Parts: sequence; C-alpha cells; structure tokens
Amino acid sequence: MSEKRDYYEVLGVAKSASASEIKKAYRKLALKYHPDKNEGDADAENKFKEAAEAYEVLSNSEKKSRYDQFGHAGMGGGGFGGGMNMDDIFSQFGDIFGGAFGGGGGFGGPRGGARVVKGSNLRVKMKLSLQEIAEGVQKKIKVNKLVNAPGVTYKDCSACNGTGRVTRVSQTFLGAMQTQSTCNVCRGAGKMIDKKSNDADAQGLKRQEEVVEIEIPAGVEEGMQLSVTGKGNAGPFNGIPGDLIVVIEEIEHEDLRRDGEHLHYDAYVNFVDAVMGHSIEIPTVSGKAKIKVEPGTQSGKVLRLKGKGLPHVQRYGQGDLFVHINVWTPKKVSKEEKEILEKLRGSDNFTPSPDHHDKGFFQRMKDMFQ
Repeated sequence: MSEKRDYYEVLGVAKSASASEIKKAYRKLALKYHPDKNEGDADAENKFKEAAEAYEVLSNSEKKSRYDQFGHAGMGGGGFGGGMNMDDIFSQFGDIFGGAFGGGGGFGGPRGGARVVKGSNLRVKMKLSLQEIAEGVQKKIKVNKLVNAPGVTYKDCSACNGTGRVTRVSQTFLGAMQTQSTCNVCRGAGKMIDKKSNDADAQGLKRQEEVVEIEIPAGVEEGMQLSVTGKGNAGPFNGIPGDLIVVIEEIEHEDLRRDGEHLHYDAYVNFVDAVMGHSIEIPTVSGKAKIKVEPGTQSGKVLRLKGKGLPHVQRYGQGDLFVHINVWTPKKVSKEEKEILEKLRGSDNFTPSPDHHDKGFFQRMKDMFQ
C-alpha cells in the first residue's frame, strides 16, 4: 500500500493557507478531476478522492489541528481512516459549489441533487498503558450507537420530489428571481420513510451495541484524538455514518516518567555502591535491564540508555531512557557502622574537592553524625 501524500501537498497550498484558500484549491481540483469529466480514468478518480480527503481534514479546524500536530497518524494512520467514498465526497459539494451543480442530475450533483445526510460522530476515551503505547495495540470496544434498522424502506420526499432542494420564484422589480434552499421536510436527504419496523425511529434508525476493533499506532500521546472513519452513528435515511473519535488517555507508569518520546527513571543506590561501583536493575517499558554504576558515581549523574524510550508517532526512530542516579543516605546507622564511618571521615578520599558538584551531599553526611 502506497504511503499517503501530505494533505497540503495534495491541495497545493501552504501550511499557513487560510480557509478560503484551502476551499478554492479544492474546488479547482474537484472540477479538474471530477468523474463526470474523466469517465473511465482511474487515475483522475483517485486524485479526485485524494483531494476530497485532504479538504475534509484541512477544512475542519479540529481535524486540521490534529493533522498539523501528528500528521496522518492523528487521522488514524493506516489502521483508521481508509479514505472517503463517493457518497462522502458528494455530500461536501453543497458547501463547496452551493446550488450551482445541484438538482436534475447535473454535473457534480450527488445523483439527483439530494444531499446525503451524514450521521453524528461518537467520542470515546481509551486508557492505554505505557507498554501498549510503546508497542501499538489492537483494542476491541463496545459502542452504543445508532444503526440502520432492518425492514425500513424509503420513498422520495413529496415536498421536494426527491431532489433535497426546494425552488422558490419571487417577483422583484428586476423580474422573476429563482432561489433554492434545502428542503426542510427531509433536511436535504430527498427521502422519507415509506415503511418502518417497530423499533425504528422517525429516521429509520435504532440504537444498538456494536463491537469495534481499533488499531492504535505506537507512540500516541495523552490527549491525542484518532478518528475511525464510518464507525459513528448511522446517517438518517440510510445516509453516511459518522466517525468514531478515540481520545487517548495514558495510564501513569509506576516507575517511569514520560517526556515526549523520552523516558526518565530515578535510581537510588547506596553510598557503598556509589563509591565501589555496582550493577543495578532498572525497569524499562518492556521489562528489566541491568546497568553499571561506575565507581565514584556522584548523586545527580544521568545515564542515557539510547533507544530505550518510546517510538515517534509520526516518524522513524526511538526515544531514550534517562536514568537519574540518587545516592541514598541512611537515616540511622548502627554503632559498628558509625565507628567505621568515623574512621573514614578524615580520609582524603572522603573529603570533597572544591570543584565537587554535590557539596551538599557531604554536608548532609556530616550533619547526620553530629
């Protein structure tokens, strides 16, 4: 599967482009690659869909913000969106082209001019552990949503004759003026329910629980929103389903702290191990690792474990794990231990040099025995 192109590149606009510039660029491409003008041209149809998908994201302030921050991963990457179908695209045309191409099966009209009604989006929160974030994960969740009720049949709306739009003619001093507006009976769908089952509502829908499988890409962050196309509420009158918006919540790790793609861990070593050197075991996202504390390690030293952090959600590479060494000072010592420490007090090796980075440590040691 080929990698998706950058949406700004698809529309040929800068990242700083205004909403009107984005709309103008899409309108130009939609006219150029429209299937009615390029019948049988698969490449033109793909470009038509690609431009529509780019516009669908960049024209929506919330989706544009997610895309600017996380790229295609914020839209669901390979596991989420899956692109737009023709019904999705033609449902946009009322906003882009107004009534210029509506009605009568004219160019650009979504098959007879009726507007395909899109269902509402659903929003769910998903809690993920640090390990799930590091590796990526597939989740199955139950969603209570509106679906198309079985046994429902539809007919053309009698108010607009199935066009979804109502034409009105008024007389002015310039002569007869004709205006079009969305039909307020069918809300532009061009359809009405002919027969419905007992459990269907006035729009042919019913509420039902559905299991949705979601693929979470590695490296997602707290507050990130991923969109699962077509898994929201069903559209009224057999319209287009809305999307399922997944909001990421991160479960705090017991030992590790996250900073973007990097991780931090506070390691406590005793005084003897800091002086003599010692191997210690530390937690990582995937398990445990052993590191060497060199002899003479000072409190506050930071060790870097390259590549032991989290993957980048938008690009290649892996963050690092930073281990912060803290030399632990005992609050109580035995009489025998105190005698040993007293013997060491006068040793040159236990006297801090003027350039020592942690003079406070030795002061604490002194205060402890006074």
